[in-house]
Amino acid sequence: MSFLKKINFPLVLPAFFLTCFGLLSIYSSSLWRNDFSQFQKQIVFFLLSVLAFFLLSLFDLRFLKANSKLVFFFYLISLLSLFFLLFFAPQIRGVKGWYRIGSFSIDPVPLSAIILIIVLSKFFSKRHVHLRRFRLIVFSGVYALLPVLLVLFQPDLGSALTLIAVWLGILIFSGIRLKHFFALCLIFLIIFCVGWKFWLKDYQKQRIFSFFNPELDPKGISWSVNQSKIAIGSGGLFGKGIGKGSQTQYGFLSEPKTDFIFSAISEEFGFFGAFLLLTLFFWLFYSLVRIVFSVQNNFVRLFSAGFAFLILSQAFLNIGMCLGLVPVVGLPLPFVSYGGGHLFGFWVGLGILNSLRREH
Repeated sequence: MSFLKKINFPLVLPAFFLTCFGLLSIYSSSLWRNDFSQFQKQIVFFLLSVLAFFLLSLFDLRFLKANSKLVFFFYLISLLSLFFLLFFAPQIRGVKGWYRIGSFSIDPVPLSAIILIIVLSKFFSKRHVHLRRFRLIVFSGVYALLPVLLVLFQPDLGSALTLIAVWLGILIFSGIRLKHFFALCLIFLIIFCVGWKFWLKDYQKQRIFSFFNPELDPKGISWSVNQSKIAIGSGGLFGKGIGKGSQTQYGFLSEPKTDFIFSAISEEFGFFGAFLLLTLFFWLFYSLVRIVFSVQNNFVRLFSAGFAFLILSQAFLNIGMCLGLVPVVGLPLPFVSYGGGHLFGFWVGLGILNSLRREH
């Protein structure tokens, strides 16, 4: 009972239900091929993730704020894990984003995102009163820029955008001046123009073109989004039922366990299921924002803000591309989509925040 008092249930329960919701959808998507290997792997990662959460919750992690050398060591390890992907990771669908260990694939980006949140929270919590100096904002951007560049080299535009969102979210809650914010927007516009010319791959440009013109290539680059919209629209109020979605079960819907799992849920669980999913995300985000405004410790406040923006940006991009509101960038839905690295990383973030929140 004493251990249960250490758990922040308004924070943990929505994440738990989201993961269970994802497991149910992954199970359903496995029926048409009668292949439950990914479902079984996700259960294993779920158990490991919850174990990591409980272990982190047991310890007092306030030392993360005071121990600069340890935090820098974690940051260096995260950069190396992203760097070695370029040399040792197999290329899957044109992306070198996963380490292959036996039958498991591990994505280091989610844990790298959590470490980046720790680094930036520590940086700004110590320099909060000096944030009006633009050079400090630029210097903090270097911490974010290094993992962003390494992720872009994979290339993984979606994950790079979420890392940028983490940096911007922590900046906003640190009290950035309005003129500095607009200066950053101008810088990002210039970077986007340069990136469009020299960085983005042809298929990434095609995804953006197809977003503005869905009929550009209906059987090619626009196929996934069009099938996603069909799946969402055909679900009706209560859905077609588990294992009964035609788009999900017969292979019309691309990646129903990962990128387009929201579409699969909408087809088989209907508007009610999609609404329940969004409600759980709102509950989780609300719990994170409550921590931001309820704690006095800047480090804890900024970590919660960064974690909130990580979940918000990734959920927004995933659901947005399923609905055709944003270009397809290939991102899983937090806590819901198949992928052990993402699931483990998000639960580690919850464990760290649960420990920090309890101690303050």
